[in-house]
Amino acid sequence: MSLKENIDMIKEELNSEEKFFEKAVITEKFIKKYKKIMIISVAAVVVVVGANIAYNINESSKISAANTAFAKLQADASDASALDELKALSPNLYDVWIFSQAVANRDLEALKSLKNSKALIVTDLVEYEMARDAASLENYASKQDVIFRDLALVQGAVMLLHENKIDEAKNKLSKVSKDSSLDKLVAALMHYGIK
Repeated sequence: MSLKENIDMIKEELNSEEKFFEKAVITEKFIKKYKKIMIISVAAVVVVVGANIAYNINESSKISAANTAFAKLQADASDASALDELKALSPNLYDVWIFSQAVANRDLEALKSLKNSKALIVTDLVEYEMARDAASLENYASKQDVIFRDLALVQGAVMLLHENKIDEAKNKLSKVSKDSSLDKLVAALMHYGIK
């Protein structure tokens, strides 16, 4: 190697070392400048993760306690302390329990008390259970996304058949979905019940 090449190589090495030290100084300045912000950010992330873990643990214990209270109620439906505990821990599960007991005991007052339940399925089921005539069943079935739409239509049609309102019953049965599990029953009613 020639002297010139050696000098160029040394210059290059010094340049790269200089650039390395320059970047180190810039990094050090950046860290000193934003040290507090970085520490606060890391602390905030740790606090958020810790709070999330604590929340999940709390929710899990709440669900476990609600399930225990529900199991106590299944064993003894008259356990008032378990009922109060369930109401405090899980209002939706409480509404489901009250609904199941109201249906089993045919308690219309208890059903009426659940009309404004926050549990959507309970509200829907209460409305279906409260429908006692063809008009209220039709009103229920006319709503969108109700659970027992087809069943309400069939029940309303049967009620109309008992009243000899054949055309109205046929109209109701025609509204039942072709994909419904009640389709065969509807076909049988159309064939044998409506002449």
